Amino acid sequence: MSESFYARATESANHVRNLLPEELKNPHVGIVCGSGLGGLAGMLDQEELFELSYKSIPHFPHSTAVGHAGKFVFGLLGEKKTPVVVMVGRVHYFEGHSIEKVTFPMRVMKLLGIHTVIVTNAAGGLNSEFSVGDIMVLNDHINFPGLAGQHPLRGPNEEEFGTRFPRLSEAYDLSLRKQIHLSYKKLRLTSEKRKIHEGVYVFVSGPSFETRAECRFLRALGADVVGMSTVPEIVVARHCGIRVLAMSLVTNRAVLEPGPRGDSSIIEDMGEEGLKAISEAGAANHEEVLEAGAAAAKDLQGLSITFRCSNPGSRS
Repeated sequence: MSESFYARATESANHVRNLLPEELKNPHVGIVCGSGLGGLAGMLDQEELFELSYKSIPHFPHSTAVGHAGKFVFGLLGEKKTPVVVMVGRVHYFEGHSIEKVTFPMRVMKLLGIHTVIVTNAAGGLNSEFSVGDIMVLNDHINFPGLAGQHPLRGPNEEEFGTRFPRLSEAYDLSLRKQIHLSYKKLRLTSEKRKIHEGVYVFVSGPSFETRAECRFLRALGADVVGMSTVPEIVVARHCGIRVLAMSLVTNRAVLEPGPRGDSSIIEDMGEEGLKAISEAGAANHEEVLEAGAAAAKDLQGLSITFRCSNPGSRS
């Protein structure tokens, strides 16, 4: 398209702003809900809500993945009534969108006035110390498609948003990470069923779940969890000068062990049912991702509210 991202994002942001009630026109914080985590919108004051489908916004990409409703929810968060916008569902590269389209919502949020984003996702655990239901705070990432050329900043730079060569060595704000750990301790979730970790997220394009060999490869590179989103959004957010906190919910344990060999003596006498069971042991599926997300939504709601109440400031 000949029209710049800035021009299109400006049109989208103006369209949204003109529809918003006066008290919600200037959101400070954006929250992106990952698979099964749309319930995070429930943390907002239910008396002051405004919902807007992505389909009604000019130039905006549409969500098609299961577990992603595809709407903005504007509202007030916590005792301080912080105006926020929640993306209930994101768009993914694997849906057929260009990488630029995937990150377009982040540009719109910047123009709506967002200075801090909390990005959540469902991810597969590569680190053997992580259990299903644990939360990992991102402190770094590996952008696999980006390293191969599918980078959201490829092409002419949009100077209105940021510099040609943004630095990503500090992509994940240390102050925000500190605050989230303090909030977690306040909620005492670490003594219950969920542990909190920090680590590295690796972005892969999907939509197929990774093979066993791919999981071992990604773990050897230093990744702790693997997923199909988040990183392109983070790159564009940082290009726009937005502060970033990102969290992964571990919804399944990736299978790193080599699969059974066809010439193994252990399986010689096994029937089809036995072979199927041993082959599928630990295999990921989207249904369990959604179930784990729904189960964790309440804890993440409390964590986000406590976090925002303890950290209202901005450096942007």
